[in-house]
Amino acid sequence: MSEFDRAAIEARAQELTGPLAAQGVELVATTFVDNSGIVRTKAVPLRKLAEAAAWGVGASNSFDFFLFNDEITGGRYSRGPVGDLRLHPDLDRLTVLTAQPGWAWAPGDRRTQDGAVHPQDARGLAKHATRMLGTRGFTVELAFEVEWMAVLDEPVGGPAYGYTRLSEHADYLRAVVSALDGQGVEVEQIHPEYAAGQFELSVRAEDPLGAADTLVLVRETIRKVSQSHGLRASFTPKFAPEGVGNGGHVHLSVSAGGENLFGGGDRRFGMTALAEGFSAGILRRLPALMAIGTPSVVSYLRLEPHHWAGVYRCWGLENREAPLRLIAGRSPNLEVKCFDLTANPYLVVAALLFAGLDGMLGHAELPEPLDVDPGTLPDAERLPSTLAEAVAAFESDELLNSTFGAELATTLVDVRKGEIRACEGLSPDEITKARRWLP
Repeated sequence: MSEFDRAAIEARAQELTGPLAAQGVELVATTFVDNSGIVRTKAVPLRKLAEAAAWGVGASNSFDFFLFNDEITGGRYSRGPVGDLRLHPDLDRLTVLTAQPGWAWAPGDRRTQDGAVHPQDARGLAKHATRMLGTRGFTVELAFEVEWMAVLDEPVGGPAYGYTRLSEHADYLRAVVSALDGQGVEVEQIHPEYAAGQFELSVRAEDPLGAADTLVLVRETIRKVSQSHGLRASFTPKFAPEGVGNGGHVHLSVSAGGENLFGGGDRRFGMTALAEGFSAGILRRLPALMAIGTPSVVSYLRLEPHHWAGVYRCWGLENREAPLRLIAGRSPNLEVKCFDLTANPYLVVAALLFAGLDGMLGHAELPEPLDVDPGTLPDAERLPSTLAEAVAAFESDELLNSTFGAELATTLVDVRKGEIRACEGLSPDEITKARRWLP
């Protein structure tokens, strides 16, 4: 069928209704991630799934201008209270929620009433970026790491990376993995992280759009399982001004003809020229990309030297202080370490692919890699240390503004500046409290 064939979509949804009902599903939640990185949702009873899939569920255009605190900012493309868009559940990713009985979930595509992709649909942009590489014979595998704090009255105890913390919360962690497994998410590892109460979960790499969908599903599943165990999950980049924050690292590799371009080549550490170009394209635009991947005021409280957050503009082999870390071994890939989970994952996917493809097409080259902590070097170039600096870099980046489109690119700037105004004058403690349970 064509990409948007209402009759075929409706028929398929009707076929799914019976099996879903047999599994106890009564309601279907459809989500999208807004320009502030917040997951928004509309839900319908199962009997309305076919109608929702074919014709969408109504939603205001104003969602594009929501800030993290639900304030609605203005902007050049704001339509205020006027107009409507349609949210369509993607039946290909429809998932029965094992941690939320009676419910199923699907990521949503936002369309205009006539069926066209909405100009600010981040998921549509991720699809477009993936197609751009696909038409040139490239495929991308991508995965997001998820770090979070498990909190009762305060973060749960136990030493960094310690088995004590794992064993004391073994039932909780098992429930997280079991729920994800029941939803078709392949967990590769789970372990205690550095900070008190902090855990990390890694999943199998997949196509870029699927990886962004999976991040949404993983995060909301962790949130629900935590609640059922008397805990509260926080994915914020900085839970409190002191201590270590939560990252949202991205791992990605590019293949052509089934061969991973990050291995088997004649460039440094076995990269091919195309892999180096892809990586160099990202490194070149990293300051602008941070307006997408570290898009909140609280993000910059996490970006401290010597905290493995990647605050200097550099790259290196297995260098955890570099924002771009090349990982060698059986499945070589590039890790982007400076991003966090306040980001819209669909925008992250699109931005990285656009930047990487531009680097490949332009035969970009990487500078010399660093094999030391860049914070010990007097001439190390610092990445943006405030959201305002990152936004200025994004505004001046012609490629990202062009590929995102004028309406989305302009609105992202409007929303980022709105968040800056909302946090103006707040102390670090007040900023962390404002974002503690968001996204």
